[in-house]
Amino acid sequence: MVKSKPPRDGRPSRHRSVRHPGRHRHASRSAAPRDGGAESGHRPGDRWLYGHHAVAAALGNPNRRPERLLATANAAERLKRDCPDAAPEIVERPAIDAVLPPGAVHQGLALLAAPLPDPSLEDLLDGLGADALLVVLDQVTDPQNVGAILRSSAAFGAAAVLVPRRHAPPVTGVLAKAASGAIEHVPLIEVGNLERALAQLKKAGFWCVGLDAAADRNIAEVEGDARLVLVMGAEGSGLRRLTAERCDILVRLPTDGPVATLNVSNAAAVALYALACKRNA
Repeated sequence: MVKSKPPRDGRPSRHRSVRHPGRHRHASRSAAPRDGGAESGHRPGDRWLYGHHAVAAALGNPNRRPERLLATANAAERLKRDCPDAAPEIVERPAIDAVLPPGAVHQGLALLAAPLPDPSLEDLLDGLGADALLVVLDQVTDPQNVGAILRSSAAFGAAAVLVPRRHAPPVTGVLAKAASGAIEHVPLIEVGNLERALAQLKKAGFWCVGLDAAADRNIAEVEGDARLVLVMGAEGSGLRRLTAERCDILVRLPTDGPVATLNVSNAAAVALYALACKRNA
């Protein structure tokens, strides 16, 4: 593994080109939920999940407590294939439209469910193996980007996604739909201070890899046989200076085409794939 850090030049880091242990293993059941409802101060409509994959995954998650399931007749038939025990209320599409945000693509399904418990970083670290992979998002605030990154994290074996408490979107139906069910499998963990969380992860044996389009090193230089944290910054601004300084190494994606920049969720998918290939080699 490359152990030397790249030189710092004081510039903000930019990524522009830029376990999943099955179910959630929430050791802390008293933690406050973060994805809607009166407890978190969000609107009641935020607690509705919608879309086939998001709803089916939530119904299959023992940590979810379903409260009301609405489905059109056709959607109910499709749902039965994945969730044979589901017993939805059969309604017309306007009834589902009425409880969801305008324009929500619900595919004839909507589930009102209690929020998932919010696990702590300490809970997570207690159950991770020697080759665990985590993702840290530095002020990525678009819920569709965060949802897509959760989906890629589930696909490529990341154990959790960490976000700062004050600069991350709530887990609403929009995020859950973009995650396509991954929110039920990959914990989204809020931390009060990102720099302290990275220090805690390094103390636990993690190697922090920051994605930066201006970095000299290629992501191929990162070896996969260790605990790794992939650190991603927001689109445009990239990694903040203090976050970049907490990384052990900054790397870039090998983009050399006429369009050398990627959406943050696309960049995360490519980076996670690259790290998965290294880990499986």
